[in-house]
Amino acid sequence: MEENLKITFAPDILKDRVLCELKSRGGEYMQLMSYYSSAMLEVETKFKVLNIEYSSRFDRNPIETIKTRLKSPKSIIEKMNRIGVPVSAENIEHNLNDVAGVRVICSFVDDIYKLADMLAVQDDVYVVKTKDYIKNPKPSGYRSLHLIVETPIFLSNEKRYMRVEVQLRTIAMDFWASLEHKLRYKKDIPADAAQEIARQLYDCAEAASKTDQEMLAIRRRIEASGFKTGIE
Repeated sequence: MEENLKITFAPDILKDRVLCELKSRGGEYMQLMSYYSSAMLEVETKFKVLNIEYSSRFDRNPIETIKTRLKSPKSIIEKMNRIGVPVSAENIEHNLNDVAGVRVICSFVDDIYKLADMLAVQDDVYVVKTKDYIKNPKPSGYRSLHLIVETPIFLSNEKRYMRVEVQLRTIAMDFWASLEHKLRYKKDIPADAAQEIARQLYDCAEAASKTDQEMLAIRRRIEASGFKTGIE
């Protein structure tokens, strides 16, 4: 077992430097990341299959895009230090739920909940935790449905359960969140200006939510009139 590692670093430390620190402690970290990569692939494939099934049942595709990401070594170390847990492969697996992430961008709000329900009833997926930031947005205006799921990966000599964070959001939610994330890390903004910018971002989030609801209402009206709303 690798030694516990607690690293404090300046903000400008390069990711490669941090990765070298982890690599120097042995191969367990890299092996763990390969497990998370496999778990991401499993969950991504499940959503691709659901997209095909949904298309067959409802004559339209609910998923616009699927994105995956592994938490960077720097981010892992920062979070482990923040929660006060020494960094080791074992501690990462036991204390972090968001090392592997799958983001599913949907066409409409109701697609988010249908896909989440379809995923949850699969017999090899266990939903550990749900946070609904659509029905209960964050104070910033952020909206998304977050699931922590546990799924098996099948290795050459064992079946291993790994956790993956799933985020489901609409195109409008993703557009807002992506820009808000970039703006949030701008430095040297005066406090009074930061407050005004936060208010503007909140108003934009509300406008995006209203657009989502109106687009859903339009789709339902079209469907009620007998026309199909399939997405090529």
